[in-house]
Amino acid sequence: MISIFGVPGPLLFGQLSLGLINGAFYALLSLGLAVIFGMLNIINFAHGALFMLGAFAAWMMLTPNTWLGMISPGLSVPDWLAIGYWPALIVAPLLVGAFGLLLERTVIRRLYKLDHLYGLLLTFGMALIIEGLARNAFGSSGMPYRIPQALSGPVDLGFMFMPKYRLWVVVAAAGMCLLTWFVIERTQLGARLRAATENPDLVQAFGVNVPRMISLTYAGGVALAAFAGVLAAPIYSVNPNMGSNFIITVFAVVVIGGMGSILGSIVTGFGLGIVEGLTKVFYPQASATVIFVVMVIVLLARPAGLFGKAA
Repeated sequence: MISIFGVPGPLLFGQLSLGLINGAFYALLSLGLAVIFGMLNIINFAHGALFMLGAFAAWMMLTPNTWLGMISPGLSVPDWLAIGYWPALIVAPLLVGAFGLLLERTVIRRLYKLDHLYGLLLTFGMALIIEGLARNAFGSSGMPYRIPQALSGPVDLGFMFMPKYRLWVVVAAAGMCLLTWFVIERTQLGARLRAATENPDLVQAFGVNVPRMISLTYAGGVALAAFAGVLAAPIYSVNPNMGSNFIITVFAVVVIGGMGSILGSIVTGFGLGIVEGLTKVFYPQASATVIFVVMVIVLLARPAGLFGKAA
């Protein structure tokens, strides 16, 4: 058996793969937070609840008769209306993004000129309401979501066997992160978004509809959280608490990478997931706190974060 630093190879690679999976979700969620904060200056504490909504939306599309029966016994629809994993991967983020657009236009936009604390408190309250409604409707127990047939089984990487679905999650998350970075940093649309955050009046004078751009930016950040939720549904049980289990750690990732930094969220998310996985191998007792220890060290050495700009 291969041994690395005295640790059996299968154990080390297994924990690294789990760390990479967690890192993929950290990166996607922190990316959505960074987009919303960087472009709108809002600390969106409801991000975890919107991640949960993405998972629930996918589950509800896959098993419509199950949740309809939970809400109203005897109520059902034809089985052909059930939507599988692949369509849900597109439809669920769009639906949750539309819900985010509604939130922004009715509630969030009233806070843009206020202190960050107001946005944090409002979105925290929204998270509690969304999670409470989901808990009342579906209970606290987890709902299973089956892995699509095309992604079931393991794949041989040469040095280890990795479940196909977990490998797909890493690839899909990395691809979505890079696509978001490219759109914001390398396209004309991204240039307009960045300009609108610096000088909205000037951008408006050039004929750009800044309020609509801001609304779509918030919806896009929310859709990223929902996309992560759909990816997470087959790995973690779909339950009202799944977002709250992630959000505190994700905020730590955002702080370490730099508030509002797109590249910082991506690199730090994947990197800290791997650090967490290695910690579980060499010092399991610290695995739950290692990210927060890193956050303290980074803030002491570089208060703006690894990729953030000093105020």
